Amino acid sequence: MSASEVQRGSSTIESPHPSPHGTGRGFVPGRTLRQGAKVLPEHARGHNRSLLLQTLFHQGAMSRADLSRETGLTRVTISDLVAELISDGFVAEMGVREASGPGKPAILVDLDRAGHRIVGIDLSGSDSFIGAVLTLDGDIVARREVALPAPDAVVDSLVDLARSLVEDSHAPVLGIGVGTPGVVDDRGVILTAPNFGWAGFDLEGALQSALGLPVLVANDANAAVLAEYTFGGAGDDVLLVKVGRGVGSGLLAAGQPMRGSRFAAGEIGHVTVGTDGGPVCVCGKVGCLEAWLSVPSLSKRLGDATPAERDGVLRDAGERLGIALAPVVGALDLSEIVLSGPTELLDGPLAQATVETLRARTLAQFHDTVRVRMTAQGQDIVLRGAAVMVLSGQLGVS
Repeated sequence: MSASEVQRGSSTIESPHPSPHGTGRGFVPGRTLRQGAKVLPEHARGHNRSLLLQTLFHQGAMSRADLSRETGLTRVTISDLVAELISDGFVAEMGVREASGPGKPAILVDLDRAGHRIVGIDLSGSDSFIGAVLTLDGDIVARREVALPAPDAVVDSLVDLARSLVEDSHAPVLGIGVGTPGVVDDRGVILTAPNFGWAGFDLEGALQSALGLPVLVANDANAAVLAEYTFGGAGDDVLLVKVGRGVGSGLLAAGQPMRGSRFAAGEIGHVTVGTDGGPVCVCGKVGCLEAWLSVPSLSKRLGDATPAERDGVLRDAGERLGIALAPVVGALDLSEIVLSGPTELLDGPLAQATVETLRARTLAQFHDTVRVRMTAQGQDIVLRGAAVMVLSGQLGVS
């Protein structure tokens, strides 16, 4: 076993890309997002540091004694870690707790939520790139949008956008997260993104070299599911379907992002849904899910329909989505599907038809309670997911 791995039960914790703060790229396969227990002494420092930050991130200010009880770490270890994190600018003392009995009031500590900012960039829009400055809590404090550039100017446009956002941050930038269409490997290399003409392009490396800051790049749907997990209250087993110009999905199983053997897990848009023909897809096949469900395709069919036919068009698209998802729900025993995209298209008849199809095509005893819901993150979901990528990769927090 290498020094970067810890075998704990049946799980392996890896740090293949150590960050300046010693936690590594935290959202890659092989590492459960949220760690909840101590590890072996030789690997404990970085893990326990992340465990402390994770506890404060989700539970808020508490005393050192509270942290010791909550994490199972000794008070000496907690005091040492808190002192280190205060020195590094990630934790701050928040004053004393109101006295509730005899003895000296406890000093509260918390994540220094105003001490750093994160830059998130979403490349999934059909006609623009959107970037934002976010707090560590995922709140957007500044936003910029630029028109979609020519293919040979994409990287320069991204660098300019990121630099302008860094200038708007007014605090040290923890890192830059980018959510992009396409198949992206675990080092931020774009294996294929036809819309940008990228194949085997190291976008993460190019941006990091130009900007001199930590950069993390992932598929936009995979970024979105992280936002739902951290900020949207999703459980450890969730599938998020992102509907826009195309159709993709992000999946967490047992709290771990699923990427697949070739990093193409979640590429459901070109799964053929049915044997009854259907619309011709941009890929050349007939009846792909994307041809039924993408925003341009669905909007066109709705535009051609009469008001009386509208619900039927939406239900037909929802049924196709249910057909594509039923084997995934059955194989992974998922209980929740989250939809991200235009509410006026996805919520209502489409979502209801998806639920009905899922229940009809899976084992009722186990999957009758499967839930399909809209995300509450709105159109900022990829930006907020990009922030989670940075939080996880740099601090071990998600």
